Amino acid sequence: MKLSEYAKKNSISYQTAWRHYKMGLIPNAKKLPTGTIVVEEKVSEISAEEYTIIYARVSSSENKSNLDAQAKRLEQFCLVKGWIVNEIVKECASGLNDNRPKLIKILTEKKATRLVVEHKDKLTRFGFNYIKILYPECEIVVVNEVENKEDLFEDFVSLVTSFCARIYGRRRSKHKTEELIKKLEEVEENGDNDTG
Repeated sequence: MKLSEYAKKNSISYQTAWRHYKMGLIPNAKKLPTGTIVVEEKVSEISAEEYTIIYARVSSSENKSNLDAQAKRLEQFCLVKGWIVNEIVKECASGLNDNRPKLIKILTEKKATRLVVEHKDKLTRFGFNYIKILYPECEIVVVNEVENKEDLFEDFVSLVTSFCARIYGRRRSKHKTEELIKKLEEVEENGDNDTG
């Protein structure tokens, strides 16, 4: 790999990687006749360190048949790339749902060095870059950058439903509170009449 890729993989700046190369701190680094600096990786070390997780997700249980097909496509993609798949995680939940137990487990265990998803929104509808920033040691591979419109529509319906439930829940709560206050006032008035 080039020195710039080495720097990115190790979360350091190119200048720092250059200084490390000059000081002889990067094993297997050499300068090609073209002037390009490359860092050779030993295949055995790579396979021992890598931990690839496939994450497949569908929005609703109606699409469960697509879940297996999605996981199979991702598995074939990894095979073509020469990556060993250590785990296949399948989850049925909205991309807007931030309480997905299987995804949370992946993100908290931090075993993965590579997380493979079919579309960006299969991982999350919002906050994709936050995940990349908070989990820099994991390479997130998005196989297809094209947005899935069917899944987007389902997430939109889920979002509208969620907001409607909140609005009507607040109204119901407000009415219950008003009824409770009214009953307390009645009890207080009746109590005053009994003593008077």
